[in-house]
Amino acid sequence: MQPSGPTLDIVKESVGSATVLSPKGDVDMARSPIMRKAIAEALKAGSAKVVLDLSGVPYMDSSGLATLVEALQNCRKAQIALSLCALTPRVRSILEIARLNTVFAIHESRDAAIAG
Repeated sequence: MQPSGPTLDIVKESVGSATVLSPKGDVDMARSPIMRKAIAEALKAGSAKVVLDLSGVPYMDSSGLATLVEALQNCRKAQIALSLCALTPRVRSILEIARLNTVFAIHESRDAAIAG
C-alpha cells in the first residue's frame, strides 16, 4: 500500500557532531512540512551542527524557503550551526533572488559544510 499525498524522502546521517539531512525531491508547499519535521527532530537530537545537503532537491518554492528561514531561526535560538550544501543551480538561483545566499552558510560540498 502506497502512502497517500506527496512524499519527500530524507536521509539522516550522523557525521561526528553533525546531523546531515539529505532530502530527495521537490521542496514545495505540500512537502515542506516533511522537511520542517526532519529538521526539528535533528535539533531535538542535540547535534552541534545541522547540514542540509540539497543536492537532491531540483526545485524549491517559497514555502521551502520559509522552512529554511525557520530552521535558521530555530538553530540560532538553540546555538546550533546550520549549513546548506551542494545546491542545485535552480535552488541556488532561488536563494540568490531572495538574497538568502547572504544569510545562510552555503558550501559547495557536504565535507566542506561539515568542516565549516
